[in-house]
Amino acid sequence: MKRGFFIVFLLIVGCFFIYGQEIITAERYLESVSERYGGIKDYEARLAIRSGNTEMQGTVSHLSPSFLRIDFTRPAEQVIVFNGELLTVYLPEYRAVLNQDITASRRSGAAANSAGLATAQGLTLLRRNYIPSFVTGPDPIPLDDGSKERVVKLRLTRRSISEGFRELILSVDPETQLIRRIEGRTIAEGLVRFDFSNIRTNQGIPTQRFIYDSPASANLINNFLFRDTD
Repeated sequence: MKRGFFIVFLLIVGCFFIYGQEIITAERYLESVSERYGGIKDYEARLAIRSGNTEMQGTVSHLSPSFLRIDFTRPAEQVIVFNGELLTVYLPEYRAVLNQDITASRRSGAAANSAGLATAQGLTLLRRNYIPSFVTGPDPIPLDDGSKERVVKLRLTRRSISEGFRELILSVDPETQLIRRIEGRTIAEGLVRFDFSNIRTNQGIPTQRFIYDSPASANLINNFLFRDTD
């Protein structure tokens, strides 16, 4: 009888222990990452982009809520700037500045709200448009095979066919809850990878950084993405 009572006691204690712990789901983890970025006023990081055989490198700057700038070192002098209303791309190879007034097209809602995936706005869109799951579980795993750097990996599967990426893999630093890498698989089965390193947050980045003065000799092309036909 004493033995039976002891077993029942252990089962009761075990139940209280289990229910007293918060079960970490992929959805809750993605929410916590989103909350982390919601508290970031600005950040700067080294950015490396790989798409097929193409590699690009530069520095990305973000100012909440929707300012984004990428100054590339590869290709040298290429610039992308978004201030929430105007998207500017400078292509030094063609001496061309491409401008797009996002507010000019109401059909461009996704572009207007996407200053970048690794921002509070970008994560809000991801939570709305993708279903999260852990790649292996909530415990950190190596970023790459044999890597000493460990991350939590989330797999995001699109909810509808209208999304540009079929699937996204987010690699999150478990200590800072900042995104270390984003890997995307496109509709055409192409792979795109964004690596963020040397991330510095809340540095007091001024809005002036997101004002781009184009070279005087550059050709200006306006509304290169959409044209208002209304």
